[in-house]
Amino acid sequence: MVVGKRYKEQLNKVEKDKTYAPNEAVALAKDTSQTKFDESIEAHIRLGVDSKQSDQQVRGSVVLPNGTGQDVKVAVFAQGEKAKEAEEAGADFVGGDDLAEKIKKGWMDFDAAVSTPDMMATVGKIGKILGPRGLMPNPKTGTVTFEISKAVKDIKAGKVEYRLDKYSIIHTIIGKASFSEKALLENYGVLLEEIVKAKPASAKGRYIESITLASTMGPGIKVDISKTKILVEEEKIAG
Repeated sequence: MVVGKRYKEQLNKVEKDKTYAPNEAVALAKDTSQTKFDESIEAHIRLGVDSKQSDQQVRGSVVLPNGTGQDVKVAVFAQGEKAKEAEEAGADFVGGDDLAEKIKKGWMDFDAAVSTPDMMATVGKIGKILGPRGLMPNPKTGTVTFEISKAVKDIKAGKVEYRLDKYSIIHTIIGKASFSEKALLENYGVLLEEIVKAKPASAKGRYIESITLASTMGPGIKVDISKTKILVEEEKIAG
């Protein structure tokens, strides 16, 4: 792997064997981000569960209090009054069979998909296209619902989905490098609280094994889990 000069400079700012308090990690992630564009700040959370076991899956969604900083394009599968509701809520694309056919032909100009339950037969036909891209509507994440207006507005406001990968790691964003440290820290705390709530009943032993923050192009910064627990408790009290 060829490492650029700038990356090396940023890597030197991070102490290899140190675990940072959440506020220190957030500040360092901002400091090690690129200045040419507004990078995302990402959280990578390794859980002590077995992703191969169906009863140990961790998946859900949460609305970050300060948003994601992204302009998210939402496609909605709905008809009749629900289609009208989606449009009024700010959905970028609304349709049924016509929208599914468009996707079959290769069109993918959207970042999130929502569907009313009665349209899932149509959506199921393009599941092999949406699924691998993480775009398949799912009741667990609130994207299969008759509450279309709320679903669209939540996504536009900063709702993020999280799910385990095959290595039992959750990868998601908590905002942009241009966000204030306070805003990023609030988003981080809310995300972690939600993931803690989602702990499977069958999970044994240590649940959160490690947490790393990083900007899109920056080095990983290890976070002190014990201090994260304190932050999560503070979020509960504040809430």
